[in-house]
Amino acid sequence: MNIQNTFRKTAKIAVVLIYIVIIAGAVVRMTGSGMGCPDWPKCFGYYIPPTDISQLQFHPDHEYKKGVIIMQNEQLWVAIEDFKSTEAINPIHWEVYTKHDYAQFNPTHTWVEYINRLSGVVAGIPILIFTIVSFWLWRKNKWLTILSIATVLGMGFQAWLGKTVVDSNLAPYKISIHMLMALVIVAFILYLIYASKSSFKDQVYDVRFKNLLIFAIILSLMQIILGIQVRQYIDEQVKAIGYVKSEWLDNPTLKFYVHRSFSIAVFLLNGWLWYRNRTLKLNYKKTNVLMLCILAEILTGILMYYFDFPFLTQPLHLVIATIMIGVQFYILLESRAKNRVEENRAINT
Repeated sequence: MNIQNTFRKTAKIAVVLIYIVIIAGAVVRMTGSGMGCPDWPKCFGYYIPPTDISQLQFHPDHEYKKGVIIMQNEQLWVAIEDFKSTEAINPIHWEVYTKHDYAQFNPTHTWVEYINRLSGVVAGIPILIFTIVSFWLWRKNKWLTILSIATVLGMGFQAWLGKTVVDSNLAPYKISIHMLMALVIVAFILYLIYASKSSFKDQVYDVRFKNLLIFAIILSLMQIILGIQVRQYIDEQVKAIGYVKSEWLDNPTLKFYVHRSFSIAVFLLNGWLWYRNRTLKLNYKKTNVLMLCILAEILTGILMYYFDFPFLTQPLHLVIATIMIGVQFYILLESRAKNRVEENRAINT
């Protein structure tokens, strides 16, 4: 069995699962399910979340485990120890849940959030596997092991960020950091996928293409950050006026207009990269995927603004943006790696 191929295949599985986590997170935001589980890492103190409000009500003569949460008098109460209840609530066994005051139960929201968390756990499995495998590649390429360990640590940090998001009752800036950390993890894994290749394709190195691609990535990252801030504004609108989609962008902030205008620059710059790649036959085939992502991104943006946020356009807009910048980063790796290969060939000859 080829250890390097195993490492690379597992890393590919990991990056697909990370994107599934991003999709799940986008669905959580779209459905307003972020507080479906008020605690972390369990859900109302259970590994398998409740499906009915009756499971969160006090029951006499019932075995309660430490950390289990009930809802009483519009508050969350958490068991401070294992005990068997009597006919009435005994305050010595309970304390008010103080990390936030969100005390609602919606089974749909709970299970949407639970599936989001579960997808994160599943995504961590191949990351752990390729990190273990990377130790067999230490002599061949130490960076594979170092960055694999960094990816595991990044996943741990991301899980902790998820906890802080819940504890803060979905503070917008923490959601933004949570999203950006996901992009960092994607970048790590994409680098590992490329660095573990056994051979390179025949891309032609072009310094202007590479430099403008770097600028395009910076521009895309700025767009994503601006988009996150626009999304924060929409979240505030939802809290203020509810799910009246036609009114969400009645009085948008300046950031919205900058975000919308920047999309033209993103399209033109990446369109130029696509054109240069095609006319000079640089053989960066993923530029086709990149342009499809940008066109889809613009289309979903138009649908949201002019047609009052049709179903699934919000999560699609976010997910496509993360795929777009991932493709850009991978093309950059191809351009840099090809340059290195050509330098090595020149030295050898």
